[in-house]
Amino acid sequence: MGDAMKFLIGMTSITYAMRAQELLTAKKIRCQVVSTPKNVGSGCGYSLSVSGDPNEVKRLLSENGIKYKEVYL
Repeated sequence: MGDAMKFLIGMTSITYAMRAQELLTAKKIRCQVVSTPKNVGSGCGYSLSVSGDPNEVKRLLSENGIKYKEVYL
């Protein structure tokens, strides 16, 4: 995995946010479900705050059918 960085992933639902947290935690990637900041955009109101490689995280979410809106670096 590349350099770890902190970023936010806007989720499409709380269900996908919880599934993503479970998946990433199992892969030893630090993350937490948080309320989406008002200045970040629309969505379900929940995001995932992640410390890791954004490309690896996007790959894992896609491979596991977990829908997300956007990654905010």
